Order: sequence, then C-alpha cells, then structure tokens
Amino acid sequence: MITFLLSIVILIIGYFTYGKFVEKVFGVKDKRMTPAYSVNDGVDYVPMSTKKNSMIQLLNIAGVGPIFGPIMGALYGPVAFLWIVLGAIFAGAVHDYLTGMISIRNRGAHLPELAGKFLGTIMKHVVNVFAILLLVLVGTVFVSAPADLLSGLTPMWATTGLFIALIFIYYIFATMLPIDKIIGRVYPYFGALLVISAVGIGAGLVITGAPIPELSFTNMHPDNLPIFPLLFLTISCGALSGFHATQSPIISRTTQKEKQGRKIFYGMMITEAIIAMIWAAAAMSLFYGQDLNELLAAGGPALVVSEVAITMLGAIGGTLAVLGVIVLPITSGDTAFRSARMIIADYIKVGQKKIIKRLMIALPLFVISVALTFIDFQLLWRYFSWANQSTAMIALWVGAMYLLLQRKNHWIASIPAVFMTMVTFTYILNAEIGFGLPMNSAYIGAAIGTAIVIALFTRRAKRELNAGRIDVDEVEQDHKAA
Repeated sequence: MITFLLSIVILIIGYFTYGKFVEKVFGVKDKRMTPAYSVNDGVDYVPMSTKKNSMIQLLNIAGVGPIFGPIMGALYGPVAFLWIVLGAIFAGAVHDYLTGMISIRNRGAHLPELAGKFLGTIMKHVVNVFAILLLVLVGTVFVSAPADLLSGLTPMWATTGLFIALIFIYYIFATMLPIDKIIGRVYPYFGALLVISAVGIGAGLVITGAPIPELSFTNMHPDNLPIFPLLFLTISCGALSGFHATQSPIISRTTQKEKQGRKIFYGMMITEAIIAMIWAAAAMSLFYGQDLNELLAAGGPALVVSEVAITMLGAIGGTLAVLGVIVLPITSGDTAFRSARMIIADYIKVGQKKIIKRLMIALPLFVISVALTFIDFQLLWRYFSWANQSTAMIALWVGAMYLLLQRKNHWIASIPAVFMTMVTFTYILNAEIGFGLPMNSAYIGAAIGTAIVIALFTRRAKRELNAGRIDVDEVEQDHKAA
C-alpha cells in the first residue's frame, strides 16, 4: 500500500515540478495568437475553455489503455508501478505536452506534418501510414470492446451487434460535426463518470486495506516473459503512448492560450497515469500472479475489470464503474476517427469547412472499420503495440529536434526518445511477429539500430543549425504578438 500511495503522490509532485520545468524549457508566450483564433473555421478550430479542453484531452487519450494495459502489466509485479510513474513524468507527459504545444506553434498541425517539417519528407509519409493504421485500428477496437461490455450489462435482446451499430452512429456524428456541438457538450458528463469509477476503485483499495504488493524489481510474470522490452509495450497508455500524439493536435486547435498547455497536455497525462496506477494496484491485490493470468486467459482484461469493480463496489457501484470503463474507449474511438479525418485532410490539402468534404474523407474510414469488425485481426493487432510505441518514439524525436533548433534543452525529449528507440527495435527483432531473433541478438541489433537513428538525428540537426534554419511559424507569430 505504501508504494501505491507514494506513487500517486510522486505523480502529483511531478506535475508541479518537472511539468513546470518542461513548460519553462519550451517557453510559453501568452501573447501569441493560438490557432483556435487565427484559423477559426467553426469546425475543428474553435476556442474552448481550459476545463473543457482538459476533459476532452483526458477522454481522448485514455481509451481502455490505462485500464487494460496496467491490468496485463500487473503480471510483472510491482515493477510495473515504476514504469507508470517514471514513464508518465519523464516521457509520456513530456511527449503529450511537446506534441500539443509544437502543434499550436504550427497552426494546429498533426504529427505527420510535424515529422515532415522537423525530420524530413520521408518521415512525413512514414508517420502518415503509422498514424492512419493506428487510428483505424483504435477506432475499430474501441467499437468492439465497449459493445461487448454493454451487452453484458443489458438484456439478452441487446446484442453486441446492436451496440456496435449504435456506437458507429455516434462516431459518425462526432467525427463530422463541429467539435463543440457534440464532443464539447457530452464529454463533461462522460468525464464525471470516469472520475467516479476511478475514485471509487481507488478509495475501495485504501479503505479495505487491499494487499497491494510493495516495490520489487523481481520479474513475477507467470510465464517469465522479459520485462524489457515487453513491459514498456504492454503498459503504454498510462505511461507513454504514441496514440496521444494523434490526439493532442485536436486540442491544439481549440486551446485559447499557450499557458493553458501544461494543465491540458502534461496534466491530463499525469491524471491518466493515476488511473493506470489504480487499476494496476487493483489487479495485483485481488488477482495476483497465476490467478490473474488464469482470469485474463478466461475472459481478458474486461473480465478483470468486472470482477474488480463488483468486488470493490458491489453490484450497483460496480456497474457504475464498468460504465466508466465503457466511456473510455467510446470517447477515444470518436476522436480517433476525427483525428484520422483531419490528418488525411491535411495530407491531401482538402479544407474541412464544408460538411461534404468531411464526409468525403470520413465515409471510407467508417466503411473500412465496419469491415474490420467482421475480421479476426489478432495478428495485426499485435503489431499495434509496436506501431503505437514506434509512433511515440518518432513524436519524441520531433520534440527533440524542435527544441534543438530553438537552442533549448532538447534532452528532456531526446533521452526518452533514445530509450523508446531501443525498446521498439528490441521488440520487433525478437518477437515472433517480427524477425524472431534470440533476445541477445535482438539487444545487439537494437543497440546498432538505435545508434544509427542517433547518428541520423545528429547529422540532420547539424545541417539545419549550420544552415541557420529559423521556424517561419515562430517568427510570424512573434511578429503578430508584438
């Protein structure tokens, strides 16, 4: 219990200390006009309050990731707590903050455009593929998962197929209509449900004195799977997730002032990490070791969620908690499709003010997603974890290059970028869905690959600095502010 409570406290302190440091390094200027005003189109670029933006950002990035991931990560034991805390403070929240703020400085640009600008044209195309694949998969799975949970709470006639249809209808409206018409109005209620469920489970752990194990570096996974690199892919949302890099630019287009960024981007990542801590602790305390493994094999993380909620809060409270979990994927699925529409629109340079142009891009995405719900794509989904963390790695390199070109402390981004480069290379070299190399060979190959990435980054940085490159958007906005 001490490790659990101390971890929560450290996360909160991290927001007020390291978060403040990151903000200072970036150098916010409240006199700058944000895209919400300079590019206001009444659809995607709409100024909204800090409170509303923060809640939307939290629900956008959360999904089932900070619940399902930590539950599966709990199999490794309390070492999972360490990754959630350190990962969130020094990697995940930095990743989200820089992605959001650099997007603000670049007219609300999404990650592919930012990657092209700071890492080169080739990276723009690569990230486009990663981002669209990631978003369509997220949107599809975030239809199926809540539909399964809802069908388990309702009468027999309310089938999973019915809920899939209803969720898709909601997604279509949320993707197509201006952001302040549906998302901006319903998210505060969804957010309240999320907070109630998380607080209820957390309070239940403390009040009942749940036997949460204390910090240990011992690998307790029943199948003895290696902590590195698997833990860092198993727990992504809640620590560090590339999916967030596709979501922060959505809110960069609705943020009123740069000073609000630390609360919206850094702060909501810390909040998500606290949610992840609660569910990891619950899984460890109630279904530790082999029992948790058997439960996951029987019904997956959703069954663990149901068991934890009912055990902690009883039938009524448990049902409310499960509803809170259902809200998470739905509120990430809708913005996944919205983000995919915006990325494609930016890539092919199609304005989104007219609804027919939004429909032209969004409709094919929904057709593909509906088709995927009838296909067993477990193999493809295994690649998702790797693609997700690879996207996070790229986003961190984008942040590092931006800071370096601004002659600022790039280490806050480049150090976690190097770490995640090693993680993603090691995984794909060792995994059966990758190259299937022995772990020692994977380590060597990953180290070489990471060294090559560092060398390429360094070469490009030197070339840009020697050329005296200046970010045009920075100059333009400073001129307008003056």
